[in-house]
Amino acid sequence: MTAASISTGTDLPALAERLGPSFAERAERYDEADCFAAENFADLKQARAFSACIPAELGGGGASHGELADFLRRLAVYCGSTALAFSMHSHVVATAVWRWRNDKAPLEPLLRKISVQQLVLISSGGADWLESSGNAEPAEGGFRIRGRKPFASGSPAGDLLMTSAVWNDPAVGPTVLHFPVPLTAEGVSIEETWRCLGMRATGSDDIVLNGLFVPESAVSVRRPKGKWHRLYHTIVLVALPLIYSVYVGIAEAARQIALDAVARRRDDPAIQLAAGEMETELAAARLAWRRLLDLAATQQPSPEVSNEVLMARSLVGRSAIRTAELALELAGGRGFYRRTGLERRFRDVQGARFHPLQEPAQRRYSGRMALGLDIDG
Repeated sequence: MTAASISTGTDLPALAERLGPSFAERAERYDEADCFAAENFADLKQARAFSACIPAELGGGGASHGELADFLRRLAVYCGSTALAFSMHSHVVATAVWRWRNDKAPLEPLLRKISVQQLVLISSGGADWLESSGNAEPAEGGFRIRGRKPFASGSPAGDLLMTSAVWNDPAVGPTVLHFPVPLTAEGVSIEETWRCLGMRATGSDDIVLNGLFVPESAVSVRRPKGKWHRLYHTIVLVALPLIYSVYVGIAEAARQIALDAVARRRDDPAIQLAAGEMETELAAARLAWRRLLDLAATQQPSPEVSNEVLMARSLVGRSAIRTAELALELAGGRGFYRRTGLERRFRDVQGARFHPLQEPAQRRYSGRMALGLDIDG
């Protein structure tokens, strides 16, 4: 399969199966060395995967949201870190596509540029969220930005950082400005800080902005600090199903490793019971994930839809983590060895806890909705 042949979403399953075995071979080395999955990103770029969900009329692959989600799930079976880092690019692009189609946002030039150059987009959204971080000070023709953006997955291969900073607008108060930043711009640097429990090959380093100049024309969105905005309801609807596809894939990989480990003891009733419990938990993760995809395919951004998405996100994460726990219990002592690959999946799946909204914040949001309270309270 040549790079040029990746032209539609229907090619993505075949691409995952073609690239997956080499991703799996490299995964242990990346994990043990705490190094970024650079070769895997290069393979994805050669296959033009970074524009997979951009409409064909803009030069992309034309994959649907659901096809992209399934691709991420399939990649995660082989290498969770690669899939998660790629999802952080993909969800930004998919959100831009959604806004271009539905809100008529002027994003066509960016989407065409991604398609032509296979640009890698880096998101700081998980660390910033509604409050954002960093300071924007007015300067002639724009703003000077200072701040630190952690958890910037894929940063070693990144081209554009999609980020934000807070300007204390004298007219309306603290205002979050959203803008793209070329990672080669003066005042931008990457600090290699990513030494973590799991997802070790995502390259989620810190990006430091020190006096970066952002022209006024580059500011794409302005919103009140700390308040829900249509942009964030859109991100919840589009991005979370893609990100949590990765954790379903990791849970599926853990499940298969455990089943292989106990194949010779399958007649043992205790093994059967443990396997059944694991299967049931994975089914719960899959059901909640499909609900995420259904919402993304049929709904519009709103506080009510965000509530449904956020609850389903919590259910996917909880069940994916529990599936990996049960897989480790089922595999027994064999699963404790690194060489089985199960302990890496167990570590990687813990990342499901940390994407916004984390469960306590989600429960408060859902509780306020149920009680008829303002979600910004």
